[in-house]
Amino acid sequence: MKELGKIQHGFFEDTILQNCGYKRKEVSCGPGFGVDVAVIDLPNGLAMATASDPLSLIPSLGLEESAWLSVYLMANDIATTGHSAMYAQFVLNLPAHFSATDFKTYWNYIHLFCKEMHVAITGGHTGFIEGQNSTIAGGGTLTTIASKTDLLISKNAEVGNVLLVTKQCAISSSAILAMSFPETVKNKLGKEIYDQGCGLFYKTSSVNDALVAVGSNINNSGITAMHDVTEGGVLGAIYELAIASGNGARIENKSLPMGEAQMRICDLFSIDPRYSIGAGSMIIAVRRGHEKDVISRLKDQNIDCTIVGELTEKERGIKLIEDNKDSDLLYSEKDPYWNAFFKAYQKEWK
Repeated sequence: MKELGKIQHGFFEDTILQNCGYKRKEVSCGPGFGVDVAVIDLPNGLAMATASDPLSLIPSLGLEESAWLSVYLMANDIATTGHSAMYAQFVLNLPAHFSATDFKTYWNYIHLFCKEMHVAITGGHTGFIEGQNSTIAGGGTLTTIASKTDLLISKNAEVGNVLLVTKQCAISSSAILAMSFPETVKNKLGKEIYDQGCGLFYKTSSVNDALVAVGSNINNSGITAMHDVTEGGVLGAIYELAIASGNGARIENKSLPMGEAQMRICDLFSIDPRYSIGAGSMIIAVRRGHEKDVISRLKDQNIDCTIVGELTEKERGIKLIEDNKDSDLLYSEKDPYWNAFFKAYQKEWK
């Protein structure tokens, strides 16, 4: 429990998953490893998908950027269903020293980002707390309602599905590190890499990736499941999708999409970009024969999409192919970003 970041899989399974309150039959998809949303069945063939995440308040990034992360990282989860969010609840536990002026600015950006996605803010709680010095300022929940047959969930991915990755590895971790330690990145890597790293920040939304991928008819898209990339990076997200759906996987290491800025920034901070927080990328499982159509739709909207592997039978395991050799994909319980950030902070990198 002393590790930074998400709690470990085993602790989640033993302590939380076994104790989730009263079991209601209308909860058709509850909490689980690699599961992005809960699904609650409603009358008339409808269902409600809901997802929660922490809210960010990171002074080194800025109020607008913090609000962006607060809204869009949650929206990425909902987008894995193939639908955009509709309703939002926010619980704000703000530092006592946070000024009224800064709060108005921060909240106005949350309002604007919700408004541009057509998300209604329906309630929550706001308060100021002494001793609150975290970059986490509370939590939020987003919800959407759609026909149950139109909602994608990660555990529905199938054996034989082709695995696609949108954009590139380590988008969010590279952007946040560049923006948090600008002098160091510019001095060691040059202004061009710094600018490219900062430019990645507003690519941390994968909402459009998901909506474009499914197109106008989600049931004819060939897509069986999507999973957004967060802690653990692209490889961690593929592992989670395979576990959630009860499958194995084969991933071609050489096919993983890497950007020059991400590789350089991750190398500076001693991070493997394949395993580092990568919000902005979406893992898509699609039935073979439909992958070209999905890639084409994304390309038409200037969204890169790469074939990286396939889902296999569970008995075959989750394999990473490097230099024509298969090895078990190792799942890291701890994202390397957290140590990298705090080590740089302790070194007084600017």
